[in-house]
Parts: sequence; C-alpha cells; structure tokens
Amino acid sequence: MEADTIFAVASGAGHAAIAVMRISGPASRPALAALCGRVPLPRRASLCRLRDCDGGELDQAMVLWLPGPGSYTGEDSCELFLHGGRAVIDGVADGLVRLGARPAEAGEFTRRAFLNGKMDLTEAEAVHDLVAAETAAQRRQALRQLDGALGTIYRDWADRLRVLLAQQEALIDFPDEDLPPEVEAAVQAELAALQGEVAAHLNDGRRGERLREGLVFAVTGRPNVGKSSLVNALAGRDVAIVAATPGTTRDALETRVVLGGVPVTLVDTAGLRESTDAIEAEGVRRALARAADADLVVVVTEAGEEDNTPPPLAGAGWGEGAEPVLARPPAPSPLPQGEGESHLSTLSAPHLLVANKLDLGRAAPPDSIGVSALTGEGLDTLRARLGEAARSLTESAGPPPLTQARHRAALQEAAARLTDAGTAELPELRAEDLRLALRAIGRITGSVGVEDILDTLFARFCIGK
Repeated sequence: MEADTIFAVASGAGHAAIAVMRISGPASRPALAALCGRVPLPRRASLCRLRDCDGGELDQAMVLWLPGPGSYTGEDSCELFLHGGRAVIDGVADGLVRLGARPAEAGEFTRRAFLNGKMDLTEAEAVHDLVAAETAAQRRQALRQLDGALGTIYRDWADRLRVLLAQQEALIDFPDEDLPPEVEAAVQAELAALQGEVAAHLNDGRRGERLREGLVFAVTGRPNVGKSSLVNALAGRDVAIVAATPGTTRDALETRVVLGGVPVTLVDTAGLRESTDAIEAEGVRRALARAADADLVVVVTEAGEEDNTPPPLAGAGWGEGAEPVLARPPAPSPLPQGEGESHLSTLSAPHLLVANKLDLGRAAPPDSIGVSALTGEGLDTLRARLGEAARSLTESAGPPPLTQARHRAALQEAAARLTDAGTAELPELRAEDLRLALRAIGRITGSVGVEDILDTLFARFCIGK
C-alpha cells in the first residue's frame, strides 16, 4: 500500500472558493510534471495551468511541490489549490487516476507519516483530535499532544525501563562477580520511582479523556419542577416538550452545548417518582441510569418548596474563588421493585442544586442557585457555575493528562507489571515483568506491537488526513 501514490481532497465538502488536493507517494513528481508541464521549485507556491493526459485544460491553480522526506508524510508530496467547483475536482481526480494514482483511504496520509517516522502514535491521534476539536480547550489539549508532550513522557519511561532491564540482566548474568550492592539498590529505587510516576499519571480523574470526549451533565429532579424548560433555556432552543402536566418527559433527551469552553451533553431526564405507568417507570429507570453515568448531576427543585430541597454536601467544592453549590440529591420516592439500589443519593458524581421558578415570587434556598427558566433570571449565574464545574472536571495542571482509553489500558498493564516486578522472588521473573512493562508502554507510542490496531485507529480519520 505504501508504494502507491495516493490523492484526496483535504478541504471540506460542498461549494467553496478553493479545494485543496493532496498527493503523496513515489509517483508524485512525475504526476505533477504531467499535470503542470513542469515541476515547480520546492516549497514555493507557483501558479500553473493544469492539463490532463490528452492536453485538455483542467484548471489554473496554485501548486506546492514538497519533496520527501521534508513533507508531512515523509514521501514526495504536492498540494494543488484548485477552484472549488465539482467539475474541476472531478477532472483533476480523473487525471491523477490516469497517471497511476489512487484515492486515499481515511487517515492514510497520517498513517504514512507514522510509518515513515514523522510522528509517533500519540501525535497521530492528536491530529485526529485537532481536526475534531469543538472548543478552544480541546484544541489546546490536542496541540499539546501533537507537540509530543505525551510521547516525551512515555519515551522517557521506556528509556529508563531499558536501563533498569539492563541492570537487572547484569545481576542475572553475573551472579558470582560480586557486583556492588549499589546496583541492586539502584534497581529497587528506580523501580519504585517508575511505579509512583505511572500511578500518578493514571490517577488524573480522567480529565484528558473527559475533555476530549465531552462531559455529560444529567438534569434530574421530581416531576414538574421545570427540568425541560431549564434545558431548553440553557440550549437556547426547544429540545424537549414543555407542559404543565407532570411526567411529560418519558425518555432521556440530549443536547450539546459548550460550557466553560468544554463541550457538554445536557441530558433532560424523566421526573423521579413512583409510577404505575409502565412507560413512565421505564423513563425513571433510564433517568437514574443516565445520572449514574453522568459527570455532574444537576438537581432541579422548585423555589420555596422546602421539602424537596436536598441537604448540602459538606466539604464539596471546586477550585478557587466562588465555588459551585454542591449537594447530595434528594432521595426519590419509592421506585418500582428492583430499582432500590439506584437512588440518586448513592451516586458519586458531584451535584449542583438549582431552585427553579423564581418567577412565582418564591425565594431559593441559600444552598442552591435560584433561576427562572421562564424569565431568564439567574441563568447567567447558572451558566457560569456550570462552566466552572466543566473546567474543574477537565483542566489539568502539570504534565499532560491521558487522552485515550487505549493509553490508559496499556499503562494499567505496565503498572501491574511494575508491581509484579517489585514483589518478584526470582531475578529472572523480575526481568520478565520489566520486559512486559516496557512492551506495554511501547504500544502507546507505536514502537512495538501496533500492527493490530493501526486499521482501527486510522479508520476514524477523515479522508485527506
């Protein structure tokens, strides 16, 4: 596959002034010469008239010739800045096929960059995350990873493990050479240091993964407290049907918003109460399930109704300055048989109390945020608090956080092997555990054993990248 010359439109679909056609592979230079009648100077934009194999005019375009290895893929490459009409794009594509090139598969340019040593797998994954970034926070995280921040950490651990393994092998190969006791002490000290660093990296609250994938905030509460109205107000559009009749929302409804620079899925859930209606009971079950999986539970009550106001959660809070109001959710009314263990009061996610319907002239309890979804009163304060919560759940100081489940699984395996190495009774067993830990870390950057994941990884990419 890597011997082929590939091409794809790297710009977006639809009508546009400019379409960027990327070409990479060993036949890039002759293909460019055939289209332009010449090969422009490297890395200088040149205006060329493109013609097909029969001399028919295709377009007048800006052309960049990028000889390897100094290109994105590490191969001879070029980029054609075409006029964006469909006829122009199709004509140039047909011309390239006649010259022996083929359409690229999803992620094939970045895959070649990885295979040619232009980036490691963590950087390749960052390319995908950067293309998919919805917010500035996601963009910053992806750029940091693309710059090699994560790969540098993992390569440093791998280098230290190789030294550690060499020291351990020396203890095995030369047992009668009276090696100084400092060698064994150094092995133990470095092993303990690596264990601590890997454990600390894993214990990051999944902040990087949460930012990359987006958070989920479940909006819960008893029926008819205005949950759907609140979700509609926060979303700025009608997501859910609003009615005065309790139990209108039967299923979990989702909408995507940005809060504090973080993408958040708001989930409007069914009101929590006992019901003999099978459909409503299923809605309650789903509401509890979504709350159980949420990153934050927004508990909506009705201002002035003291009996439905949950008590505050002592000692909870985020960050510096004004802290979001956190509290334990109210224990819902008895649920259908079999649901007793799913009460909101057992959930571990933080909770934010919101007292709705201030427009009725009632006061909000001091431990909640008072709002009116009808008039908009208090909504700016609520958005600000939700944004603080979103940032707290995703911001990370110090080393870059984990961003992929694949990384976490490999590091968990490495951590387990390092723990085994620390308790191994035989030096040969310790050496084997160190080798397995090194292999697990190598799978993250792509230095070992990644053939089975490449197809899956790059299939997520868009065509042209």
